[in-house]
This record gives sequence, structure tokens and C-alpha cells, in this order.
Amino acid sequence: MSTWRLIRSFPLAVQVLLVNQLGVNTGFYLLIPYLSGYLGHDLGMSAALVGVVLGVRNLSQQGLFLLGGTASDRLGARGVIIAGCALRTVGFGLFALGTSLPVLLFASVLSGLAGALFNPAVRAYLAEEAGDRRAEAFSLFNVFANTGALLGPLLGSALVVVGFATSAVVAAVLFALLTIAQLAVLPPRAVPRRSTTVLADWRRVLSDRRFLVFTLALTGMFALQNQLYLVLPMEAARLTGSSGTVAAVFLVSTVASLALQVRITRWFQHRCSRGNAIAIGMVLMGLAFVATALGAALVAPADSASGAAETLLRLSPVLLAALVLTGGLMLAQPFVNELIPAFGLGSLSGTYFGVFYLASGITAAAGNAAIGWLSDAAGGAWPWAPSALCALIGLVSGIAVFALERNGLVGPATSGSAEPTGSAGRPKPSGDPSCRTTPTS
Repeated sequence: MSTWRLIRSFPLAVQVLLVNQLGVNTGFYLLIPYLSGYLGHDLGMSAALVGVVLGVRNLSQQGLFLLGGTASDRLGARGVIIAGCALRTVGFGLFALGTSLPVLLFASVLSGLAGALFNPAVRAYLAEEAGDRRAEAFSLFNVFANTGALLGPLLGSALVVVGFATSAVVAAVLFALLTIAQLAVLPPRAVPRRSTTVLADWRRVLSDRRFLVFTLALTGMFALQNQLYLVLPMEAARLTGSSGTVAAVFLVSTVASLALQVRITRWFQHRCSRGNAIAIGMVLMGLAFVATALGAALVAPADSASGAAETLLRLSPVLLAALVLTGGLMLAQPFVNELIPAFGLGSLSGTYFGVFYLASGITAAAGNAAIGWLSDAAGGAWPWAPSALCALIGLVSGIAVFALERNGLVGPATSGSAEPTGSAGRPKPSGDPSCRTTPTS
């Protein structure tokens, strides 16, 4: 009930964006996880062609985040969000109708471009509407996103039995409904005319040293978040001898997020500075992989699936890692999203989000490549090596954020003693510079 009251306390625009994110993730995850199987098994494509189609979709999204963020600032976040959902409707519809490689590539480009448009725009719009309550708004945003990420695969697993085309049609219809709902309900906002060019805006963001250092320090967050899909599933299958146990990893992560996200954000926002809260979250994300490193070093891999009790025991290091990793992410991510638009002082929040998530996409790809290479190189001799690298990434990132906080470099620079507040400025400081364990009045 407290979460429901919190949702109702926000303006209508925020509530619409939360429901939108639930629908976006539901539609995405009911289709995309099954795309590679459809291309390879049903259409008989080679692994190389499957990789091309999936890579084009990912590159279209990750590589164009800056474009989406800039469009949000110049055209208005509402219109960009609606355009993104409409493009995804068309892209997913093409997956249902087309089987030739050109059509599938075009569908991949459209669906990827759609994500590049609405992801920065949604966050910029949410930050503007939430004002001084950004951290709470982004914690709810994570709850709705994770709910969609849980519902999507469940719905997709049922629909794919009927056929992939059915899944694609349902996903396309869902995005069409979101497009219509946003046209009807999402409040329009006036977009100030900009006197600067797009290149000037990009130069401003890319010359903001405080922001770039902040982004660099947090690259570890995305590299480690992606290990929910690489290291943890790999370890779950290796330790238990069954790929079916991977589902338990996602279940633990999702349930923890739904149950604890809002509580964690509320607890820390009144007891920690933003920088220290983020740094603690990063350290936790790194420490999560100590469990899998120890499991890999001490527990011999299983050749085949075991009984339920033994499987659970073997899986426990991975489940513990998933829980701690999710806890660290729940702590850090809302405060990171709260701070990003403050660098742009409201006028360039979309561009700042675009640059930040462009860097995250590059980091995630590079991190997966490095960890995957290390996993292959280590083989059975050092099975703990990928987890050890992940732990190191988290600790280094956490220490970097602690150092930035200590030197007053977390968040935008402020002049004078009075800091700007509200939707156009730096978030009001809440809590002490260091974390406390006693509640505040």
C-alpha cells in the first residue's frame, strides 16, 4: 500500500511514464529473448546471420542514444517518446510479417532506433516532472521496469508455443496501445527554442569534465549489470549441470527489486550523500562476485543435473551473488539517474542522458567481450577468474566514486553558497556527507 500511495503522490505524467515502462519492457522481453531461436531454428539462418541481425538491432539502439537525447531536448520529450513507441510497433510488426533478410534487418534497425529515441526521452521527461523527488521517481521506474522484465518472458514463453509470429503481433499491438495511450494522456509541455546548434550542445556536454569523470567512474555499473546475462547464468549452468537453473537467477533478482527498491532508496536518501550511496552500491555490486569466485574455486562443476537439494546447494553462491548484485544496483541506479539531468540544469537533460547511456552501451559490450575472453582463456584451470575480474571492476568503480565525492565532484558545479533546486537544477542535498545509521526527523 505504501508503494501505491507513493505512485499516486506523483503527477499524472509520472504515473503514465511508469505504466509506459511496464509496457515497454513487457513487450520487449516477450519477443527479443526468443528472436535468435526463431532466426536460427525456424528460418534456418546460420549463426553468423543471426549474429548480424541481433547486432544490427543492438547497434541501432546503443549507437543512437545521443540522437535520441538531442531530439528530446529540441523537439520535446513527449513527441520523441511517442515516436519511439510507434517505430517499435512497426519494427515488431515487421518481425511478424517478414522472413527475408532485408526485411528482418529493417525491422531490427527500426526496433533499435525506437529504443534509442524513447529511452533518453523517458528519463528526461521523468526527471523534469519529478522535480526534487527524482530519486523516488526513478526507484519506482525501476520497479515497473523489472516487473515488465519478469512478465515479458513469462508471456513470451506461452506465446512462442503458438508461434513466433504470434509473439511479434502481440508485442506490436502492445506498443501500438502504448502509443495511443501516450497521445491521449501524456501531458504536452512547451519546448523552449534553442539558440545554439546541435554541435554546440554536444560540445558543451562532451567538454563537461565533471560529467565525463562521473560517467567514467560509473562505467562499471553497466559492465556488472550485464553479468546477470553472462557470468551468473554461466556459473549457474556450470555448477548445477543444467541450464534450467538460470531462471532462478532472474527470479531472485526480480523479486528482490520489486520488494526492496523503494525501501532502499527511501532509507539511503535521508542518510547518505548521493555520491556515497552510489559508491556503496558499486562496492556491493563488486562484492557480489566474491560469492561466485569462491563457488567456482571450491565447488566442482556438475556433469549433469542433480537432486533438488543438491542443486539448490550448488546454486547458492550464484543466487547470493544475484541478490547482492541487485541490491547494489538498486542502491546506485536511482541516485545516478537523479544526478544526470542536474548536469544539464534542465536544458540539456536529454543530451546528458543520451551521452551517459551511449557510454553505458559501449562499456557493456566491451565488458562482456573482456569477461567472455577471460572465461575462454581461463578454461577449467581458473574458473574463478571472470568473477574475480567483475569483483575488481566493482571495487575500482566504487573507490572512484568515493574519491569524486570526497573532492566535491559528484554532481554539477555550483556557484555561490546557494545551490539551485527543483527540476532545472542540482537535486537538493539530502542527508549528511557520510552515511548514518540513525534516522532523521
